[in-house]
Amino acid sequence: QVQLVESGGGLVQPGGSLRLSCAASGTIFRIGAMDWYRQAPGEQRDLVAGITRSGSTMYHDSVKGRFTISRDNAKNTVYLQMNSLKPEDTAVYYCNADIAQTFGTNSNSYWGQGTQVTVSS
Repeated sequence: QVQLVESGGGLVQPGGSLRLSCAASGTIFRIGAMDWYRQAPGEQRDLVAGITRSGSTMYHDSVKGRFTISRDNAKNTVYLQMNSLKPEDTAVYYCNADIAQTFGTNSNSYWGQGTQVTVSS
C-alpha cells in the first residue's frame, strides 16, 4: 500500500507564508510526477503546481511568482512554499503522485488526505 501524508497547513494573515509538505510511504519503487491541487468550498479541485521527477515545474497563473514547488526524491517528499498569500488562496490543498510500486508495473495515481490553508486577517 501507498500513503501520502500532507502537513504544514494552517491559518495565516494576508501577505504571510506557509510551507506544505507531502511525504509518500509504503511499497514504492518509483515516483513520477508530483502535484499540488487545491479545492475551495463549492468549487472544483484545481491544479496549482506540478513537478516532474527530473525537476521540471509548472504553475497555475494565479500562483506564479508566489508559490514554489520542489521535491526530495531521496525522501519521497514534495513541498509547496507559498509566499504573499491572499485570501483567495484559502482552500484544502491536496498532493497527488504517480507511483509505481514494483519494477515493471504501471504507475497509479495516489492522493493525500488534504490540509487546510486559511488566509485571513
